[in-house]
Amino acid sequence: MKIATFNINNVNRRLPNLLRWLRTAKPDAVALQELKASDDEFPASPIAKAGYGAVWSGQKTWNGVAILARNAEPVLIRDELPGDRHDKQARYIEAAVNGIIVTSIYLPNGNPQPGPKFEYKLDWFRRLRLHAAKFIKQEVPVVLAGDYNVAPTELDIYPTRSWDKDALVQPKSRAAFKSLVAQGWCDAIRTLHPSKPMYTFWDYKRNRWERDAGLRLDHLLLSPLLAARLVKAGVDRKIRGEQGASDHAPAWAILS
Repeated sequence: MKIATFNINNVNRRLPNLLRWLRTAKPDAVALQELKASDDEFPASPIAKAGYGAVWSGQKTWNGVAILARNAEPVLIRDELPGDRHDKQARYIEAAVNGIIVTSIYLPNGNPQPGPKFEYKLDWFRRLRLHAAKFIKQEVPVVLAGDYNVAPTELDIYPTRSWDKDALVQPKSRAAFKSLVAQGWCDAIRTLHPSKPMYTFWDYKRNRWERDAGLRLDHLLLSPLLAARLVKAGVDRKIRGEQGASDHAPAWAILS
């Protein structure tokens, strides 16, 4: 089973890119982030024609998440992260696909920091850890897939000082990610590629794609039951170089 996460950065604008990738990569489950589309604007019909069922939680501007399933209909479990009934940002969705629980996570960016947006990021992480801990305790097969907006270590960002004040690399952001993984989650990409950068994001500015000035922000965390089934993992880098591409590339993992 091949599971992928892809920050699509506007699902309607990037729809041709998405459909080409689905056709060639053939993932069985896909977590999409940053739909930048309301619920009624989600392109369910062309995605269905490509052979994928979908559940989604849309939102204008910067948010929106979805889960796609190849030749199947994902079974929606929840479309918001528990713990704050006042939080109306569409950043979390969870569904069952082929006997596995798959999430799509679009964790807050947190900039500018310090400030209320960074505090929101850290509190969202706290809520995610509380929710994720239940999965570990229940020993269910789960993939926490998504754009975490964290480069966990120095290996996950190109050599630079230009991002030093950014929320993506702050010690508190990295500590929150590390604390989540420490519950018992397996970082699929890093487990199989312990010494390679494996970037998933290249900003549009300053020729960062051309210079390979990337960051690893998109992660697939496997619960212990699935970690034992991990066979391969990677990043479809070439998608980032296409005409009209998202600034992210899909990250994926294959389970036996």
